[in-house]
Amino acid sequence: MEEERSSTLETGKAERSVWLMKCPLVVSKSWQSHASDSHPVAKVVLSVDPLRPDDSSSLQFTMELAGTEFANTPKSYSLNMFKDFVPMCVFSETSQGKVAMEGKVEHKFDMKPHNENIEAYGKLCRERTNKCMIKTRQIQVIDNDHGVLMRPLPGMVGLVASGSKDKKKVTPVKGTDMKRTRRDRGELEDIMFKLFERQPNWTLKQLVQETDQPAQFLKEILNELCVYNKRGTNQGTYELKPEYKKSAEDVDAE
Repeated sequence: MEEERSSTLETGKAERSVWLMKCPLVVSKSWQSHASDSHPVAKVVLSVDPLRPDDSSSLQFTMELAGTEFANTPKSYSLNMFKDFVPMCVFSETSQGKVAMEGKVEHKFDMKPHNENIEAYGKLCRERTNKCMIKTRQIQVIDNDHGVLMRPLPGMVGLVASGSKDKKKVTPVKGTDMKRTRRDRGELEDIMFKLFERQPNWTLKQLVQETDQPAQFLKEILNELCVYNKRGTNQGTYELKPEYKKSAEDVDAE
């Protein structure tokens, strides 16, 4: 029974004529502030040309607000009426879920400040624009100007300010992630020759561990001294170029 009641549409006011009006935001806010007030919020004045009483184009609508809470808000508006629009109906729904048809839209209006209020309305628009352009950022002086809390400590990541609500877990950085210092190029080449005397094939990871050098710097040396095996039993490893193997053997012989 409850589902049947909630799906019932009240149509007692379906044939009632309703006016649909597009109003400025400042007017909408003014009316919403008086939603619980029983007093009229505005009045509509209809002007008719007595010489053309049957001509709908001679009708002029003007709306005058009962009160304005905002400075420079125009009180008088011209209502531009439109009849050429898609047929529409107005519906309402209560907090209990009761849906009713309130009527059919007969006239559609656009509100425009009356000519005598154009200057005040223009001032209101400028004030609104200037307010939006105000920067909300503020410059504050930090008590601890040494910047210790803003500088990450060696070997630690995930540091946050002590006053932060969402504190991250502080984890130590792995040794492989620590910044390595480059050796002298000639010194590193001597170390590489000695390593390849120990064994003929090395992976890049093994050489980084043995030399404790940056991987990119190590690749530059390897590209000059070694050949990279892309296939075969030693795939993925480096070995000395033939000319360097010969020079290494000559040194051993001496």
